[in-house]
Amino acid sequence: MPSNASDLKRCVSEYIEANREDYHRLSKAIWDKPELGMEEYEAHRLHTEFLKERGFSVESGVAGMPTAYVATWGKGKPVIGFSAEYDALPGLSQNVTSSKDPVRASAPGQGCGHNLIGVSAVLAAVSLKETMLKGGLSGTVKVFGTPAEELCIGKPFMGSQGVFDGLDLVLDWHPWAGSSVHYAGCPAYFNIKYHFSGRTAHGNAPWHGRSALDAAVLQAHAIELLREHYPPSPSVAAAHTINYTFSDTGPEFASVVPDRATLWCIGRFSTAELLSDIIDRVDKCAEGAALATGTVVKKEYITASHEMLPNETVANVIYDNLIAAGDVVFTEDEKAFVAAMQKEEGQAPFWVEKTPQPPASASIAVTDAAEYSWVAPYGILLLNLGPGPGWHNWMVTACAGGSLGEKTLDKAAQVLSCSAVDFLLDDGLLQKAKTEWADKMKGRTYGSLLPADTPVPLDINKSTMDKYR
Repeated sequence: MPSNASDLKRCVSEYIEANREDYHRLSKAIWDKPELGMEEYEAHRLHTEFLKERGFSVESGVAGMPTAYVATWGKGKPVIGFSAEYDALPGLSQNVTSSKDPVRASAPGQGCGHNLIGVSAVLAAVSLKETMLKGGLSGTVKVFGTPAEELCIGKPFMGSQGVFDGLDLVLDWHPWAGSSVHYAGCPAYFNIKYHFSGRTAHGNAPWHGRSALDAAVLQAHAIELLREHYPPSPSVAAAHTINYTFSDTGPEFASVVPDRATLWCIGRFSTAELLSDIIDRVDKCAEGAALATGTVVKKEYITASHEMLPNETVANVIYDNLIAAGDVVFTEDEKAFVAAMQKEEGQAPFWVEKTPQPPASASIAVTDAAEYSWVAPYGILLLNLGPGPGWHNWMVTACAGGSLGEKTLDKAAQVLSCSAVDFLLDDGLLQKAKTEWADKMKGRTYGSLLPADTPVPLDINKSTMDKYR
């Protein structure tokens, strides 16, 4: 029976080597049928059936979301979680080719590599389970199937329902243009729609109407004035930003006063406390605009997530295991594939082969994975997939569906599962991570940023997805 870290990590690697093709097929099946957030019914089915077949108990439909799940194996402490995502992005359909070539024009595609993230989490969890059985290790392994990461919906609603309670550690990863492990932070985030209702009138006599569009434009102007009155971002990243668009207005005819208009507003701020204050002020911008124009405004709260709390202890463990396992190794043909895509996009060749530098403080893009970090120590691995600079593009889709994606999937699972082994064997290490987490929490407790009884936006992508089923 393997009992030391080296032997147990060898068990992890042997399981992955022997079973990788099963996981590659699962990832490709999800890539073949890309689904937008809250519409991931096929991905959910494939994930949950696969995990059940490998001895995990699965609860589906958690937190009122049909495509959310929690898979569990084992018992007792510690409870180690892996995060699975599987939603695609609109308009990024692409074949596995080095020139832009959508499978279906304007259809969704895996332009962020979530087919890889989800299946690698499953592989990490199952390989850890098999290793724990061989090594006689106790503990609980969980996989959290989280919908709609691209809209930051799944995890905040799961967190609001206590789905993450009891966790001792969460290990996560994301494909990227280069490999690194940092004790990372990201901004808090909100996503809200303001729906204005007015009264139509003929353009020859607009005084009989009440323009909902005027109200939305007035709110937008108030937001522009508000920008001067919140503190600047504490980092070089654009942590303090508000974006908005007019997502619906009508009737769509210039000589009719619009009786409906929606201002869709997204904001990112360095702390949850500041975020809550800004939301209150943006609400007042909407209320003032409605009052000034004689219209009515209704607020639709889509989602909100906390800032990420970095954990240096967890980052160092993941980094040590990345160095021990070695970075992803691509062939010359795979590198040429990426270079050809970048040439088509007019980008300079981007392929920096270097050993990941030791962890340091860093800021990453907004992700609702930040919710985990308010419940337990959290760490994230960024692993080289190839098509940089930039992300959320057809090049990512192409790589995520081919051999480059398969290699990152395997490597991420190996690094995360081996990192979990270290925490299972060394309770002092886990306690160190927890102490650091408690210091970052500063006496606060996790509480959802979602107002009570906020409905889950289940249909947010339904009309778009229905075009491509």
